[in-house]
Amino acid sequence: MIQNALVVGGGAAGTAAAILLARAGVAVDLVETTPEIGTSGSGITLQGNALRVLRDLGVLDDVLAHGYAFDEVGLRTPDGGVVAVIPDARTGGDDLPATVGMPRGDMARLLAERAAQVGVEVRTGTRVESVTAAGEVACSDGTRAVHDLVIGADGLNSGVRAQIGIDIRPEPVGMGIWRVFTTRPSSITRTDLTYGGAAYIAGWCPTGEDSLYAYLVEDAADRTGLSPGEQLATMQGLADHYGGPWAEIRERMTDPSRVNYTWFTHHLVDGPWHRGRVVLAGDAAHSCPPTLAQGAAMALEDAWVLVEELTGHDDLDTALTTYTARRRERAGAVVADSVQLARWLLDHEPPPQAGGAADVPGLMARTSALLAQRP
Repeated sequence: MIQNALVVGGGAAGTAAAILLARAGVAVDLVETTPEIGTSGSGITLQGNALRVLRDLGVLDDVLAHGYAFDEVGLRTPDGGVVAVIPDARTGGDDLPATVGMPRGDMARLLAERAAQVGVEVRTGTRVESVTAAGEVACSDGTRAVHDLVIGADGLNSGVRAQIGIDIRPEPVGMGIWRVFTTRPSSITRTDLTYGGAAYIAGWCPTGEDSLYAYLVEDAADRTGLSPGEQLATMQGLADHYGGPWAEIRERMTDPSRVNYTWFTHHLVDGPWHRGRVVLAGDAAHSCPPTLAQGAAMALEDAWVLVEELTGHDDLDTALTTYTARRRERAGAVVADSVQLARWLLDHEPPPQAGGAADVPGLMARTSALLAQRP
């Protein structure tokens, strides 16, 4: 069993791995480049398989207190009419909600606070400047040390990934997503989705008693030249094309700082996720468009499986090799299915009953059955 570890990145994968390692008796340092964890982002959707890990981390009660739980999803027409209300899959088991929406920053803070409680040394405002496969790390705060294990959980554009020679970058899918974080109309008590209209997808997720995030998915475009006010106006213009609760949401979209725009991307590291004593987790190892809302869940599962393998093997290389073997197939399936949903929309592929291949219910059922299994 390793004696000490450095975790790079204060997101879901990094903080979860730090908590689990510290509970197992490992001395853990966690470094995060931002000055404070949990100060950015809009909302996040946590499905049952994510909640299963959060329960094991000891933060589920706080997540439920800060978030908004629901057990069904609605489908609407662009004018706001409800087409169907469908029970959501309880992928974490019948004793957990199907889904919890919550502010992304709240989840990050809860995990960081839990990490500190179990003895993790958290250093914010600290950047890793160099790392080698032997576990030698130099940081921007002047510290240099050799670690038994380094976990690169530093996101999509992972510097750790690049420094250990894994040459892969997230690839654009062809879609961009507008997100806004604002107050919640009382009529919104679950996620509702509209496919079609002015955007490919229009939807929302309640994240608390008085908050939600809403989103609109369009063709990927270069939006970097827009001012914050122009970004807000662009999203308001798209929202104008949708009825029902969108009218209330649009009225509440008044703060440009609460609007953001990103492209859908995807990647999956093919081959081992480690080099020597350095291993990748979360978005550093794989990413997918949010069409299945599984990004955070996959990151949390990575941490869970990684520490399970580390505590179950005396040999580090065996533990890390087994971790990759367990995670790559499952995470790869989620990446592939998430991308497939996006491509069906991009290609305007009709469903099987209309002669097409877009079997969305079949894909969702297959994915839910997979995620209900323990990782």
